[in-house]
Amino acid sequence: MNHQSFRKYSRRDFLVASSVGLAVSSFGRTLSAASTPSSPGRKVAKSTILFFLCGGASHLDMWDLKPKAPLEYRGPFQPIATSAPGVQLSEHLPLLAQQAHHLALINSVGATVNTNDHHAGYYHNLTGHVPDPTFLIQGNNRTPYPDDWPYMGSVVASRRPQRPGLPNAVSLPYKPSQAPYTRPGQFGAKLGVKFDPLFVYGKNDNPTEFQAPDLALTTGVTSNRFSQRNGLLSGLDAARRDLDQFASVHTWNDQQQRAISLLSSAATTRAFDVSHEKPETIARYGKTVNGMSLLAARRLVEAGVPFVTVFWSEENDAVAKKCLSGGGWDTHGNNFGCLKEELLPEFDRGFSALIEDLADRGLLDETLLMVTSEMGRTPKIGDPRSGGVKGAGRDHWTHCLTDVLAGGGIRGGQTFGSSDRLAEYPASRPVTPADVTKTVYHAMGIENLEAFDNQGRPFHLLEEGQPLIDLF
Repeated sequence: MNHQSFRKYSRRDFLVASSVGLAVSSFGRTLSAASTPSSPGRKVAKSTILFFLCGGASHLDMWDLKPKAPLEYRGPFQPIATSAPGVQLSEHLPLLAQQAHHLALINSVGATVNTNDHHAGYYHNLTGHVPDPTFLIQGNNRTPYPDDWPYMGSVVASRRPQRPGLPNAVSLPYKPSQAPYTRPGQFGAKLGVKFDPLFVYGKNDNPTEFQAPDLALTTGVTSNRFSQRNGLLSGLDAARRDLDQFASVHTWNDQQQRAISLLSSAATTRAFDVSHEKPETIARYGKTVNGMSLLAARRLVEAGVPFVTVFWSEENDAVAKKCLSGGGWDTHGNNFGCLKEELLPEFDRGFSALIEDLADRGLLDETLLMVTSEMGRTPKIGDPRSGGVKGAGRDHWTHCLTDVLAGGGIRGGQTFGSSDRLAEYPASRPVTPADVTKTVYHAMGIENLEAFDNQGRPFHLLEEGQPLIDLF
């Protein structure tokens, strides 16, 4: 779009547009995706819950322990037997060990990216695409771009029919990370903002309550007043008519209608209301913002939402101070104390509860679960930023990590691939984030990844990678 095209519109036009967010969200290129039929003869997952461990979880202290490695690599944690013969987990995941017969551990996920920073790691593992050179140049200053490759949740959302009342993709309990350092890879991007997930926020101080800030009614706005305001939207038609030649206006209208549908729907309120769950259910998940987000995710898939993402909340000052991190899994210092005393117990309780709950409700076979992170941690103990070996931290490590899958047709109780003896690099059956992303699509019956830009030109959403068929 050239500068001349802007001069045809009055200040009033742009004030009207910006009042519903057009100015900030819809001048990027928007695309529509072709529908995808499920593969005939194969039962596909109806929903996916992605649990993303923000910060970079230590693969060799959780999933891929190396008890025979030198002490400066292996650390103090020991592997324990599980409900699945031959599958071992960290001793600090005892509840999850009882659910290991549902798990598939992919211990050979590698990467070709040497930025070793969070932004590139998010992008690679959330989209399946290798980060472009801008990530190498800008590092953690690299903001999300409209022409980025789309988040896997947005791709799934684009392949499912849109129903009134609930969106096709939801992310909670926050949007990583705080602006201006918003992580790339979690948006619709090339597919257009209409396929962005609905971001729902939660807080540690009141973990059973969730709010979607972009959709919440202003304080004092009753349902009746909301209905009246909705009626006033028709009065914008005249001002909007002059803007209709912008393709992006259609996105504005879609987003506006989605917001109205969500705000008006009792199903939306019910799906996010975990406070009416039984006290023992809340206790089983753990009454933390992460535990309640997993419980909300279960409620959302029960309500028919195809893709739910739980980003591990990093809003924990105590953990941030203790681990020399941002509050999540970025354990630059005191790696073992942070994992043993803070991170692993909360994760173990919440994720094991989710698996058990879905299985008890007969939903696990139709719900794919995935655990990943933006990176692993350095196998050799000692981050220079926290005092080296004395600081007992592990630095960023994008060269190897473990992904975990369960449900959704995945055969549980297995380990796929392996890392080398120090957990530094993939060894047998190496895979990439593209392979894992394609596996998610395959589980959900999404085989056709062709999409079209606003000129009707086709492009492929993810050419790299192959689904890991042996996992099913």
